[in-house]
Amino acid sequence: MDCDCEIIHYDMVEKVKKRVLDEETLLLMADFYKALSDSTRMKIIDVLYEGELCVCDISVLINMTKSATSHQLRYLKEMNLIKSRKQGKEVFYSLADSHIIKVFEISKSHVLEAKNEENC
Repeated sequence: MDCDCEIIHYDMVEKVKKRVLDEETLLLMADFYKALSDSTRMKIIDVLYEGELCVCDISVLINMTKSATSHQLRYLKEMNLIKSRKQGKEVFYSLADSHIIKVFEISKSHVLEAKNEENC
C-alpha cells in the first residue's frame, strides 16, 4: 500500500536516523543470515545444538561425507557461528556462543508454530 500524502514526519525521521545501523553492520548481518540460509548448515547447527561433536559424528548425523561436512564446518567457523577445539588428532565443534543458540531456538520456535497453525 502506497502513501498518497506528501507529509514527512520529521520527528519520527530524526528518531529513526539516530538508531539506523551503518552499512558495514547491515552487510555483516546479511552475511550472518546468508550463512544460515542453507539447509545443510542448519542441520549442522541443529546437531551441534545438542553439544560438542567431531566431524565424523556430524557426518554420520547429517548423512554426508567427511569432506563435504568439513567444507561446511569451515564456512560456519569463518562466519563465527561455530568454534572448534582440538584434542589430539580429533577436532570437536560446538556452537560459537549463546547468541547462536538463541537465534536457533527462536527460529525453530517460529517455524514450528507456523507449521502447527497450517496443520490445524
